[in-house]
Amino acid sequence: MVGDENSDPHLMSILGATKRTMPGNNFCEYYVNDAPRVVLDKLESLGYRVVSMTGVGQTLVWCLHRE
Repeated sequence: MVGDENSDPHLMSILGATKRTMPGNNFCEYYVNDAPRVVLDKLESLGYRVVSMTGVGQTLVWCLHRE
């Protein structure tokens, strides 16, 4: 998952993300089929840098910042 329904559509397009709504949810999320390193490489080429990373259960969360 790379974004929520309020994410920048242009950025989601660059990442190759598709918007979908999971059954039972009343909101949309953007998903990609790429491995995390591929998405992070794409974001790095756009000027984003990883600030921190943590694990939440079986989920990994990266926080990024763009200058």
